[in-house]
Amino acid sequence: MRTIVHGLLACLLTVNTWAQDTLDFQSRFRLPIVKCNGPITIDGLPNEPVWTEAPVASGFREKWPNDRDMAKRQTLIRSAFDDTYLYFFIVAIDTSYYVAQTLKRDAGLYDSDAISIALDPVNLRTNGFLFSVTPYNVQSEDLVSAGMEDPGFSWNDRWFSATRRYDTCWTAEIAIPFSTLRYKQDKTVWGVNFLRSDLKNNQYSSWTHMPTNFNFYDFGYSGALVWPEPPPAPSGLNGSFIPYMTGGLASDREAGKPLTGNFNGGFDGKLAVSPSLNLDVTVNPDFSQIEVDRQVTNLTRFNIFFPERRTFFLENDDLFSGYGIPPIRPFYSRRIGLDPEGRQIPIIGGLRLSGNLDQRTRIGLMNIQTLAARGYRAQNYTAATFNTRVQARSLVKGYFLNRQSFQGKDGDATDTDAFGRNLGLQYDFTDKPGKWSTWTGFHKSFKPDISGADMYLNGGIMYATKPWQVIVDYSDVGVNYHTDMGFVNRIENYDALADTSIRKAFRQTYNNLQHRIFPEGGRFGQHRIELENFTVWNQDFSLNESNLTLTYEGVFRNTANIAFDGSFTRNNLPFHTRFTADRYLPLPPGRYDHLQAGASFSTDGRKRLIFSSELRAGGFFNGRILQASATLTWRAQPWGNFSIYAEQARLHFPEPYGKTSLLLFAPRIEVNFSNNLFWTTFLQGIGLQSQLLA
Repeated sequence: MRTIVHGLLACLLTVNTWAQDTLDFQSRFRLPIVKCNGPITIDGLPNEPVWTEAPVASGFREKWPNDRDMAKRQTLIRSAFDDTYLYFFIVAIDTSYYVAQTLKRDAGLYDSDAISIALDPVNLRTNGFLFSVTPYNVQSEDLVSAGMEDPGFSWNDRWFSATRRYDTCWTAEIAIPFSTLRYKQDKTVWGVNFLRSDLKNNQYSSWTHMPTNFNFYDFGYSGALVWPEPPPAPSGLNGSFIPYMTGGLASDREAGKPLTGNFNGGFDGKLAVSPSLNLDVTVNPDFSQIEVDRQVTNLTRFNIFFPERRTFFLENDDLFSGYGIPPIRPFYSRRIGLDPEGRQIPIIGGLRLSGNLDQRTRIGLMNIQTLAARGYRAQNYTAATFNTRVQARSLVKGYFLNRQSFQGKDGDATDTDAFGRNLGLQYDFTDKPGKWSTWTGFHKSFKPDISGADMYLNGGIMYATKPWQVIVDYSDVGVNYHTDMGFVNRIENYDALADTSIRKAFRQTYNNLQHRIFPEGGRFGQHRIELENFTVWNQDFSLNESNLTLTYEGVFRNTANIAFDGSFTRNNLPFHTRFTADRYLPLPPGRYDHLQAGASFSTDGRKRLIFSSELRAGGFFNGRILQASATLTWRAQPWGNFSIYAEQARLHFPEPYGKTSLLLFAPRIEVNFSNNLFWTTFLQGIGLQSQLLA
């Protein structure tokens, strides 16, 4: 083993010193792939001859917190293939100690020491695959696409890996079945990049020289995986079938009731219709393995956007949900099979076809049927979407949504409830270097007997470089724009005095200016200064609400960070609003101005004991607010995480509007028995939630 490592280390003498230019990255960063001359055993050992013959990808450069220097600890990667698998062998120069937050699969890309591979088999610089493995052989994988902020690790497919840990390095051997990937056989150059997470040094390094402000899976900065011949055709059936059964027995002896049973069952299935299209099927899904929503303190006048956690809806989710901006989404999958309180509405079954139709076009088709439950009538949900690549890295995309109500036993549906339909078209432009981005969207809704003022228009522009980021965005939402399968958090306004909800059209602007400073020495690795403005206008352009915030954040080289902010908010409150108990009067409509200040701090996230806290104080409408939160986490590396989160918010208004104190306390325990068996318990509200996953 030592001979192999020393031989690979010799490759470090070849250092990449070319200037940054994304237009010819693949001519400068090239990794030839070698055909195997014998079988490969996935054991983390370089025993096969191919691992001494294959060319090596080396010369990793620092990507974060700076992108100026060579990586402190280097990484060496070789690649090979046979008729069934694409192989990688990785040597990560290291010490005998590793940062490993968890053994849980898909736990995250940036929280532990890891090696990640980004593959773009069609080499069109828009979307591809992500595979990641830690020194403890914890796997993560996802589908990634242009414009994605962070992987959600919702995509799951079968691939194989093994790791070995030594005093001076750790190794990983990876085998990815060709049936897992989507590609054209005539492509002999694939896009590829590698990311090394070296948490002990608070450093991330990449094979290609990528700017700090871009994700390493931005395929505009990918290198080339060069094939000596066209890759083999995928062979075998790529699919999965996962049945489930639940049940229970109960009796009430005091009431004299006999023992009764309750049993239920269903299944999830996945089939690769083609190398680039997946068909997902679910019948009577249970979703019992999905973690419940975590409680939050909501001090706004509107609903909270909770993330989707159900796996059926997550793969290729960007095809359906990637329209609009975060507070205004035409498609929001949590409107399917869940009521507004997050309680489950039974789903009879669903089908979803998603993936690449050809090298430029991705499509998504989904149909789901629900049962009638708790006053909600049976519904059918249909969603169809496409996006097609235009120019170098830009997209034209569109969708059609339809919710159809079925008459229930408790009466006829109203005309408004009979159906809800939406369609939209959006253009997302990104230049080749990724510095300039623009987006323009047109969205329209259809409801029975409702017409006019039924559109949502959105447009914006972003300029992003390493030191600077500028965002300008504008949205216009009509009073009759309905999204039965979407989320718009300001269209419904609650009047606490009349105890009713009132629809109100609005326009909004969002402006953001950020400047980052990267010191060459000292305790700080990065300083960030941000000026942010969010303004909501009524339909006649009179002011509804405006917030201006100035933030400073300092990131230490040991991963700790500290932040301060100050904000000014002006509210022209349109309706009576209540933040205290019913015995107090609600705040009346009118103008309210207030100032707030906040501070936060978190310790070194690589340590076993981690502490973070946040404090906010100042005005709140015509009263005052004091809000504090803290999290204490102890990590028994790598098998356990134990944390306690506490938050308290005190609101004090002048009489007769009252005061209140809100307390949230949430302990959480996660135990990893192995890479495949996990136990999670957390307490929130008055309920204890426990979950064992294998």
